[in-house]
Amino acid sequence: MGNIDATQFTEAANMEQLYRLLDAAGMANGWNKPEPSLYPAPKNTFVPAHWNYSLAKPALDAAGRFVSTELAERRNLILFNPIPGNSYATARTLVAAYQMVLPGETARSHRHSPNALRLVMDTAPGAYTIVEGKKLPMMPGDVLLTPNWSWHGHSNESGAPAYWIDFLDVPLVHFLEPMFFEQYPGGLESSAIVDAASPMRFPFAKVRTRLESIPESQPGRRELELGPPRIDTVALRVSRLEPGRAFAAKRTTANCLFAVIEGRGGSDVEGTRFEWSRGDVFVVPSWRRHEYRAQEPSYLLKVTDEPFMARLNWLREE
Repeated sequence: MGNIDATQFTEAANMEQLYRLLDAAGMANGWNKPEPSLYPAPKNTFVPAHWNYSLAKPALDAAGRFVSTELAERRNLILFNPIPGNSYATARTLVAAYQMVLPGETARSHRHSPNALRLVMDTAPGAYTIVEGKKLPMMPGDVLLTPNWSWHGHSNESGAPAYWIDFLDVPLVHFLEPMFFEQYPGGLESSAIVDAASPMRFPFAKVRTRLESIPESQPGRRELELGPPRIDTVALRVSRLEPGRAFAAKRTTANCLFAVIEGRGGSDVEGTRFEWSRGDVFVVPSWRRHEYRAQEPSYLLKVTDEPFMARLNWLREE
């Protein structure tokens, strides 16, 4: 740091001079705080926010005219939380993005430290995510996993564009800094194997059937956790909501992203109101109360960092 020696501290005549010396030495006082060090509740930095698939889809179509998969690693739209200084994270630990691959197009394979998953919205038979050398079919409503350091790429062999929503724990990895990224040699990992029964794929048809066969967790609501396998930092739950009932969720230190697989409804996140429909995404950041109501039978995917919070004993609900 600055050219400071111990004698200068010994000879400091007043508090102002001490502060100048501390600053020059790269140190700051820990006693002169504008507010108490004790926090009765977590700070709410990220805000509730909502994104419309009805806007994202034509935006991706427009991007498809100008942005090729050769130009971009992925043709996607980042759903950044609208707080000052932020241009990436959807919540503190998670990011969501809409992505599209055109007919006959591929998105080259890569792998990275962050965990990733995708919720398929609109595709035709012949759209695939290739995970570790196997083609996983992408059909509307399916959830596909690509755990950290798994090779994955995309291939659209159908005649229609393929649209989906990506979810990753990149903001968490950026914060902790164990980020590694590697491109697959030669572009897209080739595969002749179609693995519709891959454990990395949760077909919506099977999820729907399972939801219809389990007891209600609340009157008018059934919830199913997806897995195994599971991602270490993220939990995935699909809820089936009957119309006309209001559901209140506890506030939690976990961050939660929601995507609408099917249906219509509305949410209230501590006074912020969203009307949502198929393909929409909304975020309920840490320590926010949340109420929601379906206007028709609806299916919601919840992506939450609960496992990470629980592992560090930081998960709290009330």
